[in-house]
Amino acid sequence: MKSCIILVYVDDLILSGDDEDSIKEMKLAMDKAFTIKDLGPLRFFLGIEVARSAKGTMINQRKYALDIVHDTGVENCTPHSFPFPKGVKLSTEEGEMLEDPEMYRRLVGRLLYLNLSRPDLSFSVQQLSQYLSCPRKPHMLAAIHVVKYLKGTIDLGLFYPSDSEHTLQAYSDADWGSCAYSGRSLTGFCIFLGKSLVCWKTKKQKVVSKSSCEAEFRSMSQTTSEIAWVTGIFEDLQHELPKPIPLFCDNKSAEYIAHNPALHDRTKHLKLDCYYIRDNIEDGTISTIHVKSSMQLADLMTKSLPSQQHWFLSSKLGLVFASQLQLEGGV
Repeated sequence: MKSCIILVYVDDLILSGDDEDSIKEMKLAMDKAFTIKDLGPLRFFLGIEVARSAKGTMINQRKYALDIVHDTGVENCTPHSFPFPKGVKLSTEEGEMLEDPEMYRRLVGRLLYLNLSRPDLSFSVQQLSQYLSCPRKPHMLAAIHVVKYLKGTIDLGLFYPSDSEHTLQAYSDADWGSCAYSGRSLTGFCIFLGKSLVCWKTKKQKVVSKSSCEAEFRSMSQTTSEIAWVTGIFEDLQHELPKPIPLFCDNKSAEYIAHNPALHDRTKHLKLDCYYIRDNIEDGTISTIHVKSSMQLADLMTKSLPSQQHWFLSSKLGLVFASQLQLEGGV
């Protein structure tokens, strides 16, 4: 069956499908109804640049990133090799207040949008966005550190191979009690369609976890919800994904809880999460798989890593430099 898919953002549209004639007919029908301007093959959309080759498609936000570096005034600086300062613990109370807090808020807002094609910035942006209401100088210095890392990675973007399989797999991780003021943990996850990264997130958990196992288990629950959302999109597109979907976790205790049908004193406060994950395991939607911490790709979403491990995991997420590829288009 032929299909035509339209992605709409206000008055900007992307048309895609499996039949050229159907796409042409849709363009004619829309032009007759609304008068549209056909810009041809996709090269640029809402600040995201798109380039193609026989090997696949790459997206990045090079021009947007260049504007951030220029406006921050660090064009002539020495680039950093990792995005977030090591060992830095930002505080809501320490450091001198900024004279112009709007400058910090604008910068963090731009970095948030840059995260659309740069999952390596996910942890950094999450950390910085916690201090928008009352930014201080240490917060601004950390944000400038991110921009200096950005200067050396302007051409970095996400690559989507053309030979990628239509199978989902997910990685779930947590950093237990990482918030010094609330004691709450960080959830990080990333979801792949074949070799292509399609979803990722860094988010502080809503409640305090009493152990690293609990933090990991809550992260697994949030990742399972995201898997359900992604599979729902594919069902709307009338494409069935193979199940069960592997969910990689590096905490064996959390995996045991997911499979154990008995609730006890240590897990009764996790009852809803336990039931939710277990139901998804029993109906064949997901299957939990243990992965070594060194190969936990979601680790990049939950903490600041040494430079070598940061770049190793970034490459596994599909982040590459445009100079490494021979592409046609805007990159």
